[in-house]
Amino acid sequence: MHRTKLFDHFILLFGVFIMVGPLLVALMTSSHEAADIHRNGLQILPGGHFVDTYETVLTRQGGFTGQITGLRMMMNSLILGLGFAAGKIILSMLAAYALVYFRFRFATITFWMIFTTLLLPLEVRILPSYEVMNTLKLTNTYTGLIVPLLASATGTFYFRQFFKSIPDELLEAARIDGAGPFKFFIDVIVPLSKTMMAAIFIIMFVYGWNQYLWPTLMTTDESFFTLVRGIKQILLVWVGSNIPDYNQAFALAILAMLPPVMIVMIFQRWFIKGLTESDK
Repeated sequence: MHRTKLFDHFILLFGVFIMVGPLLVALMTSSHEAADIHRNGLQILPGGHFVDTYETVLTRQGGFTGQITGLRMMMNSLILGLGFAAGKIILSMLAAYALVYFRFRFATITFWMIFTTLLLPLEVRILPSYEVMNTLKLTNTYTGLIVPLLASATGTFYFRQFFKSIPDELLEAARIDGAGPFKFFIDVIVPLSKTMMAAIFIIMFVYGWNQYLWPTLMTTDESFFTLVRGIKQILLVWVGSNIPDYNQAFALAILAMLPPVMIVMIFQRWFIKGLTESDK
């Protein structure tokens, strides 16, 4: 038994090393100068430029216009992630609520039509979506970044399955008390769905935070650039004898991981509970 536990711990520690190792290498590399990284490659020991590198990427104005900072890009990514997650939860809950409780004739067919959109990734519908946003003059706006991505078959599916597991007795009791559809949704459905909402929020926030293709297409104004796009911009500076600021790119990559990690840590208990239990 003792050897079995040692083997189990070894496997777990090995898994942790595999997952955390690249992050540590990126963190150590970000503390070296760009020229050293270009000459010697990735670093596993800390350098002497940790503080000034992170201060530079957060506060120094840069980009083609010389006006964008790392803090601004982080704010843009945060707005995109929060708007993306909140909008998807609201829209998915309303869609699932209508499918489950209004029980109209073609509810099942409608649900499967929604569900089949999972087979159509963003890349398939990106040009029509862009054309609509461009026609509405919503490029280089937070509305244009967020609204076209709000429809979620995944969220609708999870909330529909959760709502179907809620006992019908609650609906009958609400009707007896004189509660209408809106009051039943706000006073009964929403409180029961908190753990599911937390689980979906984490998934959608991380997905929205890491968006690259859609923000790249929708934004030409650097004031709307996201952090993920900023990393790519740093690596596209081969001009003459100049080399990319690898240390700043690694620093931005580390900063880009912090908010999703914090969100997962804060909502971890609700996330697990929402995906594995029925909290009723």
